[in-house]
Amino acid sequence: MRVGVLTGGGDCPGLNAVIRAVVRKGVQVFGYEFVGFRAGWRGPLEGDTIALDVQAVRGILPRGGTILGSSRTNPVKVEGGVERIKDNLAGLGVDALIAIGGEDTLGVARELYASGVNVVGVPKTIDNDLNATDYTFGFDTAVNIGMEAVDRLHTTAESHHRALICEVMGRHAGWIALHVGMAAGANVILIPERPFDIDKVVEYVESRFKTRYAPIIVVSEGAHPIDGQMELQTGERDAFGHVRLGGIGPRLADEIEKRTGKEARATVLGHIQRGGTPTAFDRVLATRFGLQAIDAVRDGDYGKMVALQGTDIVRVGLDEATKELKTVPLERYAESEVFFG
Repeated sequence: MRVGVLTGGGDCPGLNAVIRAVVRKGVQVFGYEFVGFRAGWRGPLEGDTIALDVQAVRGILPRGGTILGSSRTNPVKVEGGVERIKDNLAGLGVDALIAIGGEDTLGVARELYASGVNVVGVPKTIDNDLNATDYTFGFDTAVNIGMEAVDRLHTTAESHHRALICEVMGRHAGWIALHVGMAAGANVILIPERPFDIDKVVEYVESRFKTRYAPIIVVSEGAHPIDGQMELQTGERDAFGHVRLGGIGPRLADEIEKRTGKEARATVLGHIQRGGTPTAFDRVLATRFGLQAIDAVRDGDYGKMVALQGTDIVRVGLDEATKELKTVPLERYAESEVFFG
């Protein structure tokens, strides 16, 4: 059995832990051979591979990023892309493919499975917005990075008695902002699922200023006001049609300063949330996902994604995993509103 492995979409702490687990168990327990595809879906599209054996995965458990590289290449949008991948897999003698990625990467995996490719998916995204799994690896690390940043912002905000806004990632789902804000004691949390009332935000800020503490706002990059649209960093779109976001944090700072007369500053964490070493939780979860993914290959259980439900790793259909985004329920957001102001 020869198994291909790729990592697609945005990089994420824990990717290397998955690769390590897949290869270690696949080689040592099942006697499989592995080939790594470079740069996401571009690898199988162009036949760009690297050797992937036990020696290649030694020492990579604590490393961030991915030794295979990643990209946002979408072969479904390339003329004849799916057939090229099938031909390259056949030419390389690859019997099955493990695709590690988020909604876009696994959406391609779903299409390939429908075209007859033996595919197993592993859920990766710091946004935690994949359906059918309680958590994706990478999320816990991103939240801890955000929490530490806001902990530090609290002290400088209080020293200068200014409002500080921390913009975190989250295009359509506010899980990072919700968890960071609740863990770090933010005074306001703004998420894409709940358009915000800028007048209410200013009210919370002014209420906080009346104390000896300074207001901290955590906002998802995709959050937007009731009567406006998401602030766009550029008008560019990637291969999956996503507009690049960013800028709502500085926009909020300007508006708060104008309305309150108090100094306001924005910090945009951006890709800091993606980089660096994964937390213990993400290392363990990623490792368990990798072990279960190679088991699915061994069982011939293709067209599935491994998922965390409760404390168990289960298998769900790629159709179920990618049919819709897992967004923050409003009742979860309501829990955080108790601490606003």
